[in-house]
Amino acid sequence: MFAKRLLIACAIFFYSFPASSQNPLQVVLAGLTHDHVGGVLQQNRTGKVKIIGIAESNKELVEKIKKRYQLSDSLFYPDLASALKKLKPEAVMAFNAISQHIEVVEACAPLGIPVMVEKPLCMTAKEAERIVTLAKKYNIPVLTNYETTWYGTNQDIYRRVTDSNQVGTIRKMIAHDGHEGPKEIGVSKEFLNWLTDPKMNGAGALVDFGCYGANLMTWMMKGQPPISVSAITHRIKPAIYPKVDDDATILLEYPEATGIIEASWNWPFSIKDFEVFGSTGYLQAVNANTLRSKLKGNLPYSLSTVQPHSEAYTNYIPYLTAVLRKTIEPGNDLSSLANNVIVVKILEAARESARTGRKVMLK
Repeated sequence: MFAKRLLIACAIFFYSFPASSQNPLQVVLAGLTHDHVGGVLQQNRTGKVKIIGIAESNKELVEKIKKRYQLSDSLFYPDLASALKKLKPEAVMAFNAISQHIEVVEACAPLGIPVMVEKPLCMTAKEAERIVTLAKKYNIPVLTNYETTWYGTNQDIYRRVTDSNQVGTIRKMIAHDGHEGPKEIGVSKEFLNWLTDPKMNGAGALVDFGCYGANLMTWMMKGQPPISVSAITHRIKPAIYPKVDDDATILLEYPEATGIIEASWNWPFSIKDFEVFGSTGYLQAVNANTLRSKLKGNLPYSLSTVQPHSEAYTNYIPYLTAVLRKTIEPGNDLSSLANNVIVVKILEAARESARTGRKVMLK
């Protein structure tokens, strides 16, 4: 009887354990120059994902990463094409410059290999449309990863606004994103090199942190693009960042709402918060787990602690796994291609507005 109970208990434990841990996703990494790659390398160590190949041409960087994470020489390839000739990953994850994302999708799509890139999706609206064409033609998901997607607070705000209408109609959204500056916080030289190059990143803080607000606001507006985009940028530290902006403010005009995106490499501390003002209340994702709210009238502000509502929304690895194993449909969510095409169009319009000093109407 005891043995039978033990067997049942073990079975329950096994089937309740996340699928990604039982059978980890097999991935190839395209590039190592984005410092966020440390997350997937660490999850590879703990068995939450299995890296079967890494494409990176920078030999110095390869040696550094190989040593830091005790990786085998056999994992490394000089380019993505070489890796995909020998390997059949379940997905390719891009940790290279934004300007190279289109190349990753073009290499993977004809082979039927899904792709996840670090934010934002790509450089231009033209590239975004090319990615859409490839994704449809070869029937692959192309996803974009943002840190703020996995904030339980942002997920909770969405449910409160769209599912239970707790704050009424959205009137204003404000996103503050950034830090003291990439050089100031000590990012790697490889990351800094392309992050501050307008040909590889598109802009500075405008792209690096403007994308977060554009992503969240597009989501909150259920995929509706803004009518117009206006932006101003500054180079507050030209001696450090001579080629790109280090501060940007982007204004999004919707039929009945306004979005304000404040992106900067000049904050006194790291910040990623998101505010939504509705006709009857207010919600603020102070950080990943702290939600601040207030209803109409003289009621006090309320603080609460929230967590992601499911394991798939705690991190990009379980999310990607769930999408590929058909338990989640991206639809128009934060990582979806539909959302991120609009994000790219917003960022492109913001760059144009900042350059010309004029409002840009979105088609």
